[in-house]
Amino acid sequence: MPGPLHGIRIIDFTTMIAGPYATMILADQGADVIKVEAPVRSDHVRRAGYGQREFTAAFLNNNRNKRSLSLDVKQDAGRSVLMKLAATADVFVQNFRPGVMARLGIDYDDLKAVNPRLIYVSMSGWGETGPYAHKPVYDPIIQALSGLASVQGGSDEARPRLIRTIVPDKVTGITAAQAVSAALFARERTGEGQHVRLSMLDSVVAFLWSSDMGGQTFVGREVSVSRAATFIDLIYETLDGYISVSVMSNDQWEGLCHAVGHPEWLHDDRFRTPAGRDRHANERLELTQSALLERSAEEWLRILDEAGVPCAPVLHRHQMIAHPQVQATGIVTESEHPHAGRIRQARNAARFEGTPAELRMGAPHLGEHTRALLRELGYDDDSQQALLDGGIVSSLHAVDA
Repeated sequence: MPGPLHGIRIIDFTTMIAGPYATMILADQGADVIKVEAPVRSDHVRRAGYGQREFTAAFLNNNRNKRSLSLDVKQDAGRSVLMKLAATADVFVQNFRPGVMARLGIDYDDLKAVNPRLIYVSMSGWGETGPYAHKPVYDPIIQALSGLASVQGGSDEARPRLIRTIVPDKVTGITAAQAVSAALFARERTGEGQHVRLSMLDSVVAFLWSSDMGGQTFVGREVSVSRAATFIDLIYETLDGYISVSVMSNDQWEGLCHAVGHPEWLHDDRFRTPAGRDRHANERLELTQSALLERSAEEWLRILDEAGVPCAPVLHRHQMIAHPQVQATGIVTESEHPHAGRIRQARNAARFEGTPAELRMGAPHLGEHTRALLRELGYDDDSQQALLDGGIVSSLHAVDA
């Protein structure tokens, strides 16, 4: 059976990572996602970073299972094509700064006029209001203002640090994909479309609050300066490498003490309770680190696992791919891209028993499906050629021309 979103058509009018990642999740789950890009200034990610055969890894990994329509919506004829496409769509997703879509004549009210059932998703950096609303933004900028860099630094007194992956972009993408699914479900009940708005800033603040904003939760009793619970990461050095060990419950703490040969820690007043172990975390973790230097990583992982202590090896990226647990889940797959060659990617993380997600096609060349989509919209060969000749659309790499 096809994926759970089979039969849903989504117009992807997004660039960079957050928007394309959101729509790729939906495409993996069966939606017909049509990526609309300008003929000249296409998605920047097509040209950014490591790549081969005209495809960058970043573009491949955020745009699979999509069809490509290369269209200049700044021209009236191009906007007319988009309006026809919108009339056939269920969802429209855009991630331009507030005001851009209105200037192009394709904002929510414009598209709602041709399709009242349309779900229109506006993704932005800062939101639609406030002093930063019209400022440009990238992932590190959101990490800075949201407090994420301070959380990563460890305390308000330490130097803030960026997380070395684009968490705000990807959290925003996941948030958007979930919002689309929720809006589609609401439409099933009401029969009406709606405008869904979200920002990178809002997505990250909401993401942080579940675990990192305890000191700001109780109104009138805020903690003015946040301090790190410990200056030691839960990454430990062994004789020949690194492992991660984390204990929460009393049983796990007891297992750790016996496993590392220090049962006397169980009678240390500092460590008798979870609260005490948290209060004296630095001392506890220093003792743990000293003990773990005595054996190899492989030995400790076996000993700790037998003692019921949560632990894992610390792997590099190339090692992760080959790890038996990763291989057992099937999360990393290989496929043959018709243009880029053999590629390795992570499949959609959610597994649906009755309506499985699937890889239907790799990321498209710019305008690869332009002619096919124009035919679907009722443009005959002469009309298509006129659009091509006028620079309204492009089909430079079309496989169906």
